[in-house]
Amino acid sequence: IATVNRLGRPTDLSAPARHAVERAASVAQATGAQLDLVHVATPAPIERLRRLAGQIPSDLEKRMLDAPHNAMQELAKALARRHGVTAQVHVASGSLLAELRQHTETINADLVVLGARGASFMRHMLLGSTADRMVSRATRPMLVVKQAPHEPYKTVLVPVDFSAASLRSIRLAQAVAPGAALILLHAFDVPFEGMMEFAGVQTDQIQQYRANAHQEARQNMEALCLQAGLNPALTPALVMHGDPSLVLVQQEQELDCDLIVMGSHGRRGIEALILGSVAQKVLTHASLPVMIIKG
Repeated sequence: IATVNRLGRPTDLSAPARHAVERAASVAQATGAQLDLVHVATPAPIERLRRLAGQIPSDLEKRMLDAPHNAMQELAKALARRHGVTAQVHVASGSLLAELRQHTETINADLVVLGARGASFMRHMLLGSTADRMVSRATRPMLVVKQAPHEPYKTVLVPVDFSAASLRSIRLAQAVAPGAALILLHAFDVPFEGMMEFAGVQTDQIQQYRANAHQEARQNMEALCLQAGLNPALTPALVMHGDPSLVLVQQEQELDCDLIVMGSHGRRGIEALILGSVAQKVLTHASLPVMIIKG
């Protein structure tokens, strides 16, 4: 992705969701993207109220159904005042995941921005099955915002595994955070390293395997930087031994980054990022917003 042309921002109108709205507006302002605000009203609350009340006055039900649209319009006006961004407002009714996916496909969104917690399904964004389905079924890059934005992204951590997703992650980071400094990070391990220790392989032999893996990773990192057109003097490229999820969480704290952009899967340690434990650990434990691009 060379430029971000259209942002899809689903919102449940909660305070955490507004944090994501503000970040989406900031990105749209920086990149010139079109911003779309999406709210999906699920029928379950109205149906439950009908069961509890027996009958809801028609004017009250209409006001409740109109309220999300009015709130979204006010939110769009506020974004226009603060960021100078004109947002399109869309309110739908039905299945949350189905409606969001259909809308992002319809507008051909380049990026979907989500809040980490919210009043409805986003309350369990990091821990619940809804989030797992949302991320695993996504066909668009997704940004999960965890905090209220205060300034544009300045330093972006880009984990790479040298698959095709790595270059796409770099391009997306450059598009979403123009002008930000990039830090590339590759976490490597030695196949069956733990089993070799139990099998009695000598420590110096394991160390040699590890040194060879480190050298291979350095060569791949240099090739990736060259392919991406990055200036080695301006782009730190780290190669570290260890579990990818643990290394990522540790380094995002030590490197003073403010965004993580990572591919959804690839080779080696980040092989099953979306569906495996790496994604769960990073999304749960990282303090930064996390952007995920399908591999």
